[in-house]
Amino acid sequence: MKLQVALDLLSTDDAVNLLNDIAPYVDIIEVGTPLIKIEGLAVLREIKSRWPDKFLFADLKTMDAGALEAELALNAGADAVSVLAVAADGTIAGAVNAANKLGKSVVVDLIGVPPTHRLARIDELRKLGVGTVELHAGLDEQAQEGYSLPALLATIAGTDVKFAVAGGITLDTVDIVAAAGAETAVVGGGIYNAANPAATAKSLKEKLLQLA
Repeated sequence: MKLQVALDLLSTDDAVNLLNDIAPYVDIIEVGTPLIKIEGLAVLREIKSRWPDKFLFADLKTMDAGALEAELALNAGADAVSVLAVAADGTIAGAVNAANKLGKSVVVDLIGVPPTHRLARIDELRKLGVGTVELHAGLDEQAQEGYSLPALLATIAGTDVKFAVAGGITLDTVDIVAAAGAETAVVGGGIYNAANPAATAKSLKEKLLQLA
C-alpha cells in the first residue's frame, strides 16, 4: 500500500520545505488543488525537478476540457492528474486518452457522487478506460457531524477497481483503509499539521509496510 501526501498548502516554498523533511517516507506527492490555483503549473515543474524519482500527482479536479487540462499538467511534470467523476463522460475519456498518449495516468475522484451511486459510476468509469479512482471525503464533508471513515469505505465495498482513499486519515485509522483493500492512503493535514511531520510520515509508512 502506498502513502500519498496531499500538499494542500498555499505556496511553493511551504510545499518544498515540507517535502525536504518528509519526501523519503512518501511514495506519491500530490500537489493539492489550492496550491495549483495559487502557483499555477510552475509548482509542478519545481517539485518534479527537485524530486524526479517521486510519482507526482496533480489534483486538478478537472470538470471540463479534460484532454487539454490533462496535457498541460502532465507536460509540466505530473505523472497523473485527477478528473471529477461527476464530469461528463467525454471529459473523462478525453483526459484518459491524453494521459495514455503520454504514458501517464488519470485518477477519477468520486467526490460529489452520491454514496448509493458510487459502485455504478465506477462500472461506467471502467468502460471509459479509468484504472484508478479516489474515494474522497473533502474537508467540508469531514467537518459534518457524524462523518465516519468506515462509513465512507463501505460505499464502495466489493469493488475490484484500484482505489485511493482521502478523508482525514491518520496513524490511528490507516489500518482501516488498508483492510478495505485500498491501494493508496492519501494523508494531508494528518502530516503537515502534525507537530513533527517527518516523524509522522515515517510512522505512517512503517505502519503500511507492517500491514502489507
